[in-house]
Amino acid sequence: MNNFAFSSPTHILFGQGQIAALAGQIPQDAKILVTYGGGSIFKNGVHQQVSEALANHSFGEFGGIEPNPRYETLMEAVSLIRNEGYDYLLAVGGGSVLDGTKFIAAAVCHTGSDPWDILSNDAPVTDALPIGAVLTLPATGSETNGAAVITRGQDKLAFISPRVKPRFAVLDPVTTYSLPPRQVANGVVDAFVHVMEQYLTNGGAPVQDRFSEGLLLTLIEEGPKALATPQDYPVRANLMWAATQALSGLIGVGVPQDWATHALGHELTAHFGIDHGRTLAVVLPAMLRVRREVKKAKLLQFAERVWGITDGSDEARIDSAIAKMESFFRTLDVGTRFGDYELGAADIDTLVAALERKGMTALGEDGGVTPAVAQAVFEAAL
Repeated sequence: MNNFAFSSPTHILFGQGQIAALAGQIPQDAKILVTYGGGSIFKNGVHQQVSEALANHSFGEFGGIEPNPRYETLMEAVSLIRNEGYDYLLAVGGGSVLDGTKFIAAAVCHTGSDPWDILSNDAPVTDALPIGAVLTLPATGSETNGAAVITRGQDKLAFISPRVKPRFAVLDPVTTYSLPPRQVANGVVDAFVHVMEQYLTNGGAPVQDRFSEGLLLTLIEEGPKALATPQDYPVRANLMWAATQALSGLIGVGVPQDWATHALGHELTAHFGIDHGRTLAVVLPAMLRVRREVKKAKLLQFAERVWGITDGSDEARIDSAIAKMESFFRTLDVGTRFGDYELGAADIDTLVAALERKGMTALGEDGGVTPAVAQAVFEAAL
């Protein structure tokens, strides 16, 4: 196991009715900007609960943060904050709202000429407004980490800073009851692949491995149930907590991490508008088929511990594990091939060229995902 430093300062309020307790997490004299997405929080009652909880606080609102939060939209919020003097942010929604709010928090305090430098040039985040979160869509784990992904044009880039970790997060599984099945399925896949990016590497850390395998098994068991019985509280609670832990940082400490699947998936979203979770379902099976020799030992462990596959040759067990994973994604009604999204071989050059333009030519835990390998992965997904 590699050396590591780990801190998880986000205070979690988990369970039904916990939105009412959020006011106690925010200083009384704070001027709060509540951020949200397309307006679903008005339909599911979350907006009303948040408003009631903040009745004794001063707060305003900023809506319209997109599913892939756009730089231009977020900069409108930055201008609003600077003009109105907001000093605390409360993100109400899923991972995109949280990601966008993290960028807003950092951009407001950015002293350089262009806050986009935080993403494009790794400009350091030296300060940020404090953030709280009310999670309504379990998927990204953004409620307990310092990472965010932002879109500008056809660039979809990430930044990480401990300064934008939420101070607290409210996780009420009831808020997820009304989610469309497509969003639930996307969230399950997203969480699953988050685990795989940290687990299916060549590190040797039994504690992290067992945590990861437990999360994968939970997602496999609870994901289909969440679609079949949308208002099953224990199922929704288990799914929400698993998605949080998939990217809280705990399973990734002391081990190599990959993230090549995400990098390739981001290009499918940026160029063709495919939902983030669905791009991961396309890329990961193909990535593992192409990179099977590099990841052989861990793939065999994955086959045995997650899917119970113990018979057959090494190659047969690996084939079976990847096939079972792909089948799991399809049971959630998530396509796993280019053809499911009306893409074909002619689109691959665009994707590979975009990776090269951004200098993403040595991706993965070992830098082994070159443009040629990326092309092979996209071809394996046809």
